Amino acid sequence: MHGESKMMRWSIWGIFFLISTLSSSSSPAPAAFVGVQDDHFQLNGSPFLFNGFNSYWMMSVAADPNQRHKVTQVFRDAATAGLTVCRTWAFNDGALHALQISPGVYDESVFQALDFVIFEARKYGIRMLLSLVNNFEEYGGRAAYVRWAEAAGVQVHSDDDFYTNQLIRTYYKNYVKKVLRRKNTMNGLRYMEDATIMGWELMNEARCQVDSSGNTINRWVEEMGSYVKSIDKQHLVGIGMEGFYGDSSPNKIKANPGSFKFGTDFVTNNLNKAIDFATIHVYPDAWLPGKSEATRMAFLEEWMALHWMDSKNILKKPLILEEFGKSIRGQNQTFSVRDSDAFLSKVYSIIYNLARKGATMAGGLVWQVMAEGMESYYDGYEIVLSQNPSTNTIITKQSNKMAALNTRTQHHLRSSY
Repeated sequence: MHGESKMMRWSIWGIFFLISTLSSSSSPAPAAFVGVQDDHFQLNGSPFLFNGFNSYWMMSVAADPNQRHKVTQVFRDAATAGLTVCRTWAFNDGALHALQISPGVYDESVFQALDFVIFEARKYGIRMLLSLVNNFEEYGGRAAYVRWAEAAGVQVHSDDDFYTNQLIRTYYKNYVKKVLRRKNTMNGLRYMEDATIMGWELMNEARCQVDSSGNTINRWVEEMGSYVKSIDKQHLVGIGMEGFYGDSSPNKIKANPGSFKFGTDFVTNNLNKAIDFATIHVYPDAWLPGKSEATRMAFLEEWMALHWMDSKNILKKPLILEEFGKSIRGQNQTFSVRDSDAFLSKVYSIIYNLARKGATMAGGLVWQVMAEGMESYYDGYEIVLSQNPSTNTIITKQSNKMAALNTRTQHHLRSSY
């Protein structure tokens, strides 16, 4: 009411200017960006711990307007279960319903599907981790970039040329720039301005066969991480890696599945200055076929503890258990939802206990949450929250525990200052 008398004195042109300014502005200002302070995520000056999920399929499903309700359903059910972070693909390179049809050529309708996904996440208070390319051929991946370069006359040797060939690296940078500067058609915000996005990931599960040391990927991470930061200084950047050890930690290579090297180096790669947080994935059943359940659980505990210690003591960066799950369709046998629930409870217990020791372990993202009527996407790991009450209860309980721990961590840090 205090401004009414002042407004009465404004000229007609002043009022017209105000109206035109408001009508051309974007949606309400976004919430604060998630940041990093020491070895933990930070939001509004306080530690940010969370429980989250993967739903890689969101953009592809949303590309069909008649299927967008499935994205909404997952966000709604996830929010009800207290899940606050979602990881999904922000890529589809040259595949069916591609976002990037060929280098520099994009399908606007698919981009608008990604707009919708981010817009819906914002409505339900869920922050997004967006991955920018796949290591594997699904949804195009590195192989698509290499094929494009070969078609342009470049001599290629393998998909690992993705990391070293100048033209391919330029293709990737151009794509990154296009995505980061994209203006969302649903709220007018550029992606690089939208705090709904928690961070960018350079690649889903990077690997390199021609250089097992991790050095080739390390050079690529340094270049591309710095490039993302040169465009977008507000969002966090991660690699999106599984956590395999390399030559910088020779005594820990034996902790890798089968004691193999995969061309990455968890420590060296994540020490890059442009990388804000570390990630690990873990699938004991798939990684240790033929091993006993006791062996797999021992591996799980060691895998998480080793990376937590490295993140806390060497990297001094927050850590996300970014993918984990137990398929109900294992090798040579079928597991029940009860088996999957038991595994989920075990992982959540480890996450909570490590997070309780300090905010370095920030949370976990279960693989993966789907909507009703998505049977064609089922991979054995599917969780439909509305149809899996026991799993929903376990997830909700973990969300509540992490939220409570978040509050206690905030109070502890404030009292220690």
